[in-house]
Amino acid sequence: MSDRRLFERGSWPEASRVVELFRQETIGGILLIGAAGLALVAANLGDTYADIRDTVIGPSVLHLDLSLGTWAADGLLAIFFFVAGLELKREFVAGDLRDPRRAALPIAAALGGVALPAIVYVGVNDGDALRGWAIPTATDIAFALAVLAIISTHLPSALRTFLLTLAIVDDLLAITIIAFFFTDDLEILWLLAAFAPIVAFAALVQTRVTSWWLLVPLALTAWALVHASGVHATVAGVLLGFAVPVLRRDGADGRGLAEHLEHVVRPLSAAVAVPIFAFFSAGVTIDGWGGFAEALRHPITVGVVLGLFVGKTLGVFGAAWLTSTFTHARLDDDLSWWDVLGLSMLGGVGFTVSLLIGELAFGLGSEADERAKVGVLVGSVVAATAAAVVLRARNRVYRRIEALETADPDHDGIPDIFLEGGEAGPGER
Repeated sequence: MSDRRLFERGSWPEASRVVELFRQETIGGILLIGAAGLALVAANLGDTYADIRDTVIGPSVLHLDLSLGTWAADGLLAIFFFVAGLELKREFVAGDLRDPRRAALPIAAALGGVALPAIVYVGVNDGDALRGWAIPTATDIAFALAVLAIISTHLPSALRTFLLTLAIVDDLLAITIIAFFFTDDLEILWLLAAFAPIVAFAALVQTRVTSWWLLVPLALTAWALVHASGVHATVAGVLLGFAVPVLRRDGADGRGLAEHLEHVVRPLSAAVAVPIFAFFSAGVTIDGWGGFAEALRHPITVGVVLGLFVGKTLGVFGAAWLTSTFTHARLDDDLSWWDVLGLSMLGGVGFTVSLLIGELAFGLGSEADERAKVGVLVGSVVAATAAAVVLRARNRVYRRIEALETADPDHDGIPDIFLEGGEAGPGER
């Protein structure tokens, strides 16, 4: 037997196990947060980090002469949004969100989570600083899901679905804001042209064509045209994900094409795309403790921090509660309002799109931009920490519920208040 065959036989199972690990959100979350921490250290050790991030490569056609940082944010992140689009569509078609009354809550929460942070920011700023009103409106879906993945061991899956819906709608709203308020040159013709490869991609996957040599070129073309239009290119990832059918053609139970593609692409997203994106996006320069303390007192920083933490928490939770109270929309039976409070805080993890909006509003490297970056960093850390406290407490509650149900499967001796979906109702658990 040749050495090559020995290597192939020994390495393929190992590679399969590694790929399977990257399908676990906890591992992906650790890689993501590790990459972000490394970026923060590298950005404050000298100019090498910025030099690498700002290195421009690519052809000028379709405005593809981009810095490495932009390639990571606009290009690699589209892979993550494709996976998120697949998962979200599965929830809408075959999951809990197929019930409009359940889908309405996270969508309304996203709207509140965009409006109130902007109002809070405007309330503490004036003059030219008002250009940054949209900075705290964004939720970083990658970071938020990573934090939830690390915290969650017993939390109900409906919690992640709620966050995923909230974050994607939130990001789409933020991208719309960028397109209308921070895009000087919106090329409508390029945007219209992008629909041709998207429609072709949709036609192929609807007929269950899965040949990569057909789908990948169409996806890349769609991405390039959306990018050339001036719209944030990650929108192409979401649209392509939504184009993939969820149900099997024969109507039988089992894995549909959306779930299959998600299974294939998720390791690439979790192990490569998102960590590299985090490394190039999370590097914030802090000029010592003195500069940090001074930045914390600046109105731009204060507005961003309060917007991300206070504005997001009240906006998301308040909009969800009002929608549930005054409409027929209802909270998932597996969730309580304490869970929604924790997710509302987690929505304040702004990082990526918030940093991007800050650069667009004030100009990369300007003093105002640096103040905004400090605000995004501090606000995101505060929001993530507060959310971790609440959600870890909820995690202990659900762990206790599971233990009680295991010991008493008939629920004869378990008070309703401790049972998921019990008579006490979601708001009292």
